[in-house]
Amino acid sequence: MDTILYLARHGETVDNANQIMQGQTQGELNENGLRQAQELSAQWKDYDIDIVMASDLKRSVDTAAIIAAPHGLEVVMTPLLRERDWGGFTGRYIPSLKNEVWPDDIETLENLLSRAGEFIAYVKKTYPGKKVLAVGHGIINKAVQAVYFKKSMSEIPRMSNAEVRELVL
Repeated sequence: MDTILYLARHGETVDNANQIMQGQTQGELNENGLRQAQELSAQWKDYDIDIVMASDLKRSVDTAAIIAAPHGLEVVMTPLLRERDWGGFTGRYIPSLKNEVWPDDIETLENLLSRAGEFIAYVKKTYPGKKVLAVGHGIINKAVQAVYFKKSMSEIPRMSNAEVRELVL
């Protein structure tokens, strides 16, 4: 039996709304993000979900906890689902970064894709035949899908806040 991975992105945060590069900062859901998480929870309350996972960053854990509540499930956290580490770009206004040279301390694409592959392998090995809803972030979720579909990151459409995509592992 296949493992089903429902890959979700956390609800909108204060920094998302202000176009601030969050990276691996904790982040805080804003009012819209809380509403998005509650709507997602209501949409998924009747789905058969065995496991709810999240990155270990607050914005994902908070979203996952709202989704997990109607199922009576605890949130399993993993650093494998953390957002890309943006190094010196963290905390900066995204539109101002357009023509800047990338600093050396940004997590490499190779490392990001490797982590995404490790996450897929972890879910397959740890939860065979289960239905897993995992709340991650925009870029790591793109990387997970790029590895899964064997495509480049640029070929994967951007995920909206509180969007879910299904992968059969």
